[in-house]
Amino acid sequence: MFDPLLTLLIVATALNGLLAGASLDQSIKQLPARRRIGVLSYSAYSRAADLGNGIAWYAGLGLGAAGCSLAAAVVALVQGVASVQTTPIAVAAVLSILHSLTTTRAAPTLFSQRRYERDEAALTKLRASVRALFATACTVHARFVFVS
Repeated sequence: MFDPLLTLLIVATALNGLLAGASLDQSIKQLPARRRIGVLSYSAYSRAADLGNGIAWYAGLGLGAAGCSLAAAVVALVQGVASVQTTPIAVAAVLSILHSLTTTRAAPTLFSQRRYERDEAALTKLRASVRALFATACTVHARFVFVS
């Protein structure tokens, strides 16, 4: 028998897992490489990757994860699932939405690097802002994955 709550939980967990993996890829592999190749080279890479195919990839993952997490919380509440089970689902939905809200602050900052294509000082300052917002998003997302 089809269980919409279970389906939403599986899809939300899968999407949030992919999102966490993408965040780890950025943190563990790509950001340290930036230090080695310099901010101008990394900005060129980021414009080609994150501001190319990455826009659809990250937007789809982020919106899908938040949407499925929120839908799972709503379905759990509507179905009258016990609060011991609904609470972690609701917390996961809130954290997923907070992650998305943090990303809405980071994305325009990342997009603005197009204006500073050859200005190393401006890009260095911009990357510091993105790094701080990204760290916040990762912290929120890590808490979400732990709750799930």
